[in-house]
Amino acid sequence: MPTSIKDREILRELAKQVAEIAALPVQQETIKLWKALNGLKPIRPMVMIDQIAWHEMDVNGELAFTTEEGFCRGMEGHLRRILYLWKHLRADMVVQPFISIHKAIGGGGFGVGVIEETSVTDPRNGVVGHRYIDQMSTEEDIMKIQMPKISYSEEATKQSLEKAHEIFDGILEVREQGALPGFAPWDQIVQWRGTNNMILDLIDRPNFMHKIISRVTDGYLSMLDQYEEMGLLGYGQDTIHCTGAFTDELPAPGFDPQRPRAKDLWTSGMAQIFSTVSPAMHKEFEIDYAAKWYARFGLGYYGCCEPLDDKIDIIRELPHVRKISMSPWVDLEKGAERIGRDFVFSRKPTPAFLAWDTWKPEEVEADLRETKDMCDRYGCPLEFILKDISTVHYEPERLWEWSDIAMRVAKS
Repeated sequence: MPTSIKDREILRELAKQVAEIAALPVQQETIKLWKALNGLKPIRPMVMIDQIAWHEMDVNGELAFTTEEGFCRGMEGHLRRILYLWKHLRADMVVQPFISIHKAIGGGGFGVGVIEETSVTDPRNGVVGHRYIDQMSTEEDIMKIQMPKISYSEEATKQSLEKAHEIFDGILEVREQGALPGFAPWDQIVQWRGTNNMILDLIDRPNFMHKIISRVTDGYLSMLDQYEEMGLLGYGQDTIHCTGAFTDELPAPGFDPQRPRAKDLWTSGMAQIFSTVSPAMHKEFEIDYAAKWYARFGLGYYGCCEPLDDKIDIIRELPHVRKISMSPWVDLEKGAERIGRDFVFSRKPTPAFLAWDTWKPEEVEADLRETKDMCDRYGCPLEFILKDISTVHYEPERLWEWSDIAMRVAKS
């Protein structure tokens, strides 16, 4: 079905605004800064903001939809968010002169659904509480985990590309993008088992848990094999786990854009539910398995919300890791001392400052400066990545100011 004249005009006007921003010299300047950081030769700390409480962000209708057709609304939302971020939360974002259309890839599941109870505090917010029901209490249950079977619809991909060309040609380039996979098996396993059951079984039934993680890891590696064999991997990432991914180190020699390989890409991984386990247990049940995944890729990011300041030594065993997450719960000095100049200290400042009844920008600045001073002391390449923003107390200006403060600290 052809795009309506009204929807096409709306999108082309938004695309023109994005194209004008993408053509600014500052985009290439920012890319150079990201490349320097990712090459462990930083010019200054970098700043990004992601995973935003978008339902609280709209002011003056800047995010309001005006298109009607589903595909167009998806494109409109994407473009409006780019323009909003550039206006209010620019930090070190890079605006690209193209639209990415993702290949219509299916499969990738393990055949196990999620059975849960949820708790909602704000019906407008997609962030809810979860209580997962255990579906894997016996060894027989492990066989519920199926090996992923990847599928691809060339026709659906073609239709999306044609529609995008119809709308954006002459303004923004249209690019096809493939899969950009990461490794987070424990984030899935905890949804099948529940937190308490899973953690207790690491102690009480370690062999049982090894069988689960071994089967899931095999599934991930099988999925990656299929992506490579079918030519479905993407390439040219500009972000990896909410951070800038620009680098001169990728793709690897012998790169073919028609058939990208894992070694041409960044990957990311995490084991957030392992926040309370020892380094030895983290290594036994996560790192030793994740190493098989990271060995296939060109560069890697490791961690998310789990505190990793006591686990840098085991993370060093992961091949090709370049950035390590330093969540709000780490000991800053311990993490900085152990990371040193060897990895990017990917600091996740707490988003809690944004949720308090009273906005206290001076405490935000003090917190960021403490991190910067610590990384300066130990020579750590540093980035500030504000994410997991569940609420800004319905005052989006708080987040705008956070961005300004972070850039001031980064440039000081």
